[in-house]
Amino acid sequence: MSALYKMLAEKVESYIELRRSLGYIFKKQAATLRAFARFVEVEQFDGPLTKDIALNFVLSFMGDANGRAIRHGVLRRFFEYLAVFDARNEALDPRSLPRNRAIPPPRILSDEELASLITACRDVGPKHPHRGQVLTMLVGLLASTGLRSGEVLRLDRADVDLIGGVLHVRKTKFRKDRLVPVHTTTLTALCQYAQHRDATFSAPKDSAFFLSSRGNRLSKTGLLAGFGAACKLAGLDNGKRLRPHDLRHRFAVTRLAIWHREHADVQVLLPLLATYLGHARYSDTAYYVTATADLLGMAADRAFADGGAA
Repeated sequence: MSALYKMLAEKVESYIELRRSLGYIFKKQAATLRAFARFVEVEQFDGPLTKDIALNFVLSFMGDANGRAIRHGVLRRFFEYLAVFDARNEALDPRSLPRNRAIPPPRILSDEELASLITACRDVGPKHPHRGQVLTMLVGLLASTGLRSGEVLRLDRADVDLIGGVLHVRKTKFRKDRLVPVHTTTLTALCQYAQHRDATFSAPKDSAFFLSSRGNRLSKTGLLAGFGAACKLAGLDNGKRLRPHDLRHRFAVTRLAIWHREHADVQVLLPLLATYLGHARYSDTAYYVTATADLLGMAADRAFADGGAA
């Protein structure tokens, strides 16, 4: 073990502790920094740290440009921290690997496409019936509540009130908890899934509400694999790729469309939708107003009608 690696490993751990003390989860970033320390050791680099060693590390990863830009950003802030202890370490230029901030447009499923997707979920993994059961419930829950997939996967049994029909969503994107009431039909489906789960796994391996076919908490990888298989079975894998997060967009757009059809005051109701979705900023919810051509058309028709009435 080189002296540089020993020093770097110690500084990485102290920096991780510092960031977490400020309220950051700092899980993926911590993994990046620890990998960087190992990279420096393998490359037998003897310091001080330079722009080139940082770029070589970032470019050693496969993946898209944004992924490399994110890693470079993590290193750039860590290098600023290291400079406090040794000014010889070079500063990283944020323009070296700029991040593309463009948000890909969501794919909004029609009612028929969503029904096909849920039907296909039941047929995923015919040799493991529980896999189809849990995937069907998960996709239905994502579509009916607009929850983030990570929020659903983190639900514990104690977080799901099967009597009152309320989900306690913890560890959200912005580190805030919230209560999410569900529709009676969703509650019925949750109860049916829970009965099936408990009959299948009388001694579960952890407290998770949604279990994999092995009896432990369903992982993000497991969800994505099953979701992709269901999309293929439903014939939804042609053209623009469908993501679980697109169901969150569909929920928001559908709710806004209903309000427009009811001639409700959407601007007054948007904060309610923002709270339900767990958005930190009102603008995050307002984004959905422009999500589809149909919704834009409804808004434009109402604006024209209101103007004409005035």
